[in-house]
Amino acid sequence: MAFSKSTLAVATLRLIGLLPLSAARRLGALMGSIAYRCNSRGAGITRENLALCLPQIDVQERERLTRISLQETGKVATEMCVIWRNNDVPVQRYIRRFLGEELALQALADGKGLLILAPHLGNWEVLGLHLASLGKVTNLYQPPKLAGLDEVIRKGREKSGAQLVPTNAKGVAALLKNLKSGGICGILPDQNPNDDSSGDFAPFFGHPAFTMTLVHKLIQRTNCVAVFAFAKRVEGGFELIYRAASDEIYSEDTQTSLAALNRGVEQLVLEAPEQYQWEYKRFKKIPPGGERRYQD
Repeated sequence: MAFSKSTLAVATLRLIGLLPLSAARRLGALMGSIAYRCNSRGAGITRENLALCLPQIDVQERERLTRISLQETGKVATEMCVIWRNNDVPVQRYIRRFLGEELALQALADGKGLLILAPHLGNWEVLGLHLASLGKVTNLYQPPKLAGLDEVIRKGREKSGAQLVPTNAKGVAALLKNLKSGGICGILPDQNPNDDSSGDFAPFFGHPAFTMTLVHKLIQRTNCVAVFAFAKRVEGGFELIYRAASDEIYSEDTQTSLAALNRGVEQLVLEAPEQYQWEYKRFKKIPPGGERRYQD
């Protein structure tokens, strides 16, 4: 059964990859619309997260944002197929504009390690592929549950030269080494840590969210420069946006740094809230005495 699922998944990825980007986006939007109309689990999680994080907008607007968010998430999946499949086409072909890239370029020119903090916003795969054109990139990688997809994803993410390392102590050591030598590492800072020792609670849109301490540790041990970034979906391609992290993220105090990390993610999300992956269970882990957020 696992073999047949993997074979079908790989065939689907390759078939979608033959589409032009515009057609792939329409397909992704259709998938999202179906998920919305079927009141999928993702739709329920999105509604819950929007009610928690954006209570200032009315119910009707949140429902509209729920539908659009599901459509945008669908586009991420189909866009990946196109970008990974076209090995002969550099990702820069799809980039229409850069905003704030001088932040990243200056850090590299100064010989500093560059830690790119890229939330689940826009299309993070596009950003990851572009970064490899700026310098040596090392990223953490966890193989998918369907083993047959591993080769496809690896080839897609490594096609511009990035090095993928496992999500363990050996992988973290590789991140440290690259940052110390002036290289680039990309982190999804709104990813839930795997175990209790890898994170702590910090405010995210006013609610406690279990937040990774890896970013704080990498900054403290390498003296790298942290920059927030995302690839915003625009007509015909993407706009790469870089934003400076606040000074507090460099604090030796873990809680101060984690709070700054989450504030940076919030600010980025508010630039394109419809393109954030609200379907992710960001508040799945509950602090002592906290309230359960999701139904399952």
